[in-house]
Amino acid sequence: MFRAWGEAGKGIQTITSEVTEYSKRAFEDAIRAFEQLIGAKSVEQAFEIQSQYTKKAYDAHMAALTKLGEMYVNVTRSAFKPVEQAVSRKVA
Repeated sequence: MFRAWGEAGKGIQTITSEVTEYSKRAFEDAIRAFEQLIGAKSVEQAFEIQSQYTKKAYDAHMAALTKLGEMYVNVTRSAFKPVEQAVSRKVA
């Protein structure tokens, strides 16, 4: 059981690091887009900047969600493996 908790803990740390990095990138992208909006010379240019930012933010968010989903699955498998091995030894 302790091995299972250890595996889960390592996985959660990895996921936390990934979320932190994603948050930093998203914040930096938002700041860059805001700076570009401030310098826009026309409404059309501002609209284009906003559209590009929105598409990039959506794509990045979906990629991050997919990656995090895969990470959660891997953490669950890794954490459950010691329990599964212990159960199979008791059954055999």
